[in-house]
Amino acid sequence: MSQRQVLQVFEQYQKARTQFVQMVAELATRPQNIETLQNAGVMALLRPLLLDVVPTIQQTAALALGRLANYNDDLAEAVVKGDILPQLVYSLAEQNRFYKKAAAFVLRAVGKHSPQLAQAIVDCGALDTLVICLEDFDPGVKEAAAWALGYIARHNAELSQAVVDAGAVPLLVLCIQEPEIALKRIAVSALSDIAKHSPELAQTVVDAGVIAHLAQMILNPDAKLKRQVLSALSQIAKHSVDLAEMVVEAEIFPVVLTCLKDKDEYVKKNASTLIREIAKHTPELSQLIVNAGGVAAVIDCIGSCKGNIRLPGIMLLGYVAAHSENLAMAVIISKSKKAIKNILQKCTYLPALEPFLYDAPPNILKHVVGQFSKVLPHDSKARRLFVTSGGLKKVQEIKAEPGSLLQEYINSINNCYPEEIVRAVFRAVIVLGQRLVERPRADVDRDEDEEYQKQEEAGCCGGHSEELHLQRSLLQPGLRGIREALRCHGNAAAPQWNRAFIT
Repeated sequence: MSQRQVLQVFEQYQKARTQFVQMVAELATRPQNIETLQNAGVMALLRPLLLDVVPTIQQTAALALGRLANYNDDLAEAVVKGDILPQLVYSLAEQNRFYKKAAAFVLRAVGKHSPQLAQAIVDCGALDTLVICLEDFDPGVKEAAAWALGYIARHNAELSQAVVDAGAVPLLVLCIQEPEIALKRIAVSALSDIAKHSPELAQTVVDAGVIAHLAQMILNPDAKLKRQVLSALSQIAKHSVDLAEMVVEAEIFPVVLTCLKDKDEYVKKNASTLIREIAKHTPELSQLIVNAGGVAAVIDCIGSCKGNIRLPGIMLLGYVAAHSENLAMAVIISKSKKAIKNILQKCTYLPALEPFLYDAPPNILKHVVGQFSKVLPHDSKARRLFVTSGGLKKVQEIKAEPGSLLQEYINSINNCYPEEIVRAVFRAVIVLGQRLVERPRADVDRDEDEEYQKQEEAGCCGGHSEELHLQRSLLQPGLRGIREALRCHGNAAAPQWNRAFIT
């Protein structure tokens, strides 16, 4: 037999091993094949291939084991009982990045099923090796290691403490600062799994400086990352007042409220959960949420969601209302505000809206004025009644921030009337305000009546007296004031009013 024939035997053996592990890895992706593979003793056949001289065969064998162990706890337990874990841990520190990712996948697949299986991974010394992998140059290796550590830590406080003692937390915090989104997600998830078990573990995570980094990622466009970030902050805030205050001090409000309007349902749910975990501790924290507009935002979120997505928001309202009567009233008012807003947007009968101009709170007044700004440009009769009833004068008295939505509504209303009319109304408001400040109302009324009578007797219709009369007539309630202005000023005023009411 020639040398070539001898080598050909080895080549065929290598090809057969390669084909075997590749086929097993492929078959393991289909649930219907798992039981057959298990009955055929696939675990015992894959174990020696983890130490194969061909790296590709090693990696594929590890991948196949991971897929099998991921399917159920019986197969995961078979990995543990077959003494496969020590081989994986040994190779994890020595092999290339492809094998490291596959080996970490096997550890994750085994550890996810139960605390006992996760403890078996800890007992074989895998934590130290996984932590070393967090420092690897390859982002995929870091991701696989972080994923495995998170699956181990999620079971209980003892396993989480073991992960902390291995030095994983500072390296996980570094991982969330890496540019790869997938690595950020897994690292944040692992930190969340560590922090959720006890105040001490949460404090350990906080001491590593994680809150500031998480707060910066709340508005990240990636929905899956936002889910994990909000969950991690919730797991930190839930334990104590001090931890909740540290989360609040990271200036997550009002930024986190925007997440309540996110397209992703679980982003909404986790945002509601975070706000709930903060609100439950003290009346002061609940009041902070109310002042930031959190209650109203949560109510809107509840109305737009379905199923158990609404549950954290509903619980939040209960926590806030339970603290004090004032906070309970804030919840009630926030609920009624949404109903009032919806009613106002459908109301086109302006006389019914006008009383709100005088006594509505600022957050409702904005919607009232907005409805007037929608109807008045298209209804000449409504424009006339709005002036004669004193509504236009009241609008000029409203103090709005420049550039605000309320100011835009006021400008829209003013644009429905000639500039001269709006100016006259505004001057009348200023005159009345000055006189009310200087003297009692009764004196103002008496002096106005005397001045008006003098102007009537003199028949003045020009110059300063004309302006005074127009202001005086606008200050009178009802249609009589407008009629007096038109009668006295004749052609000078009539075109202005006609343009306002007829066009």
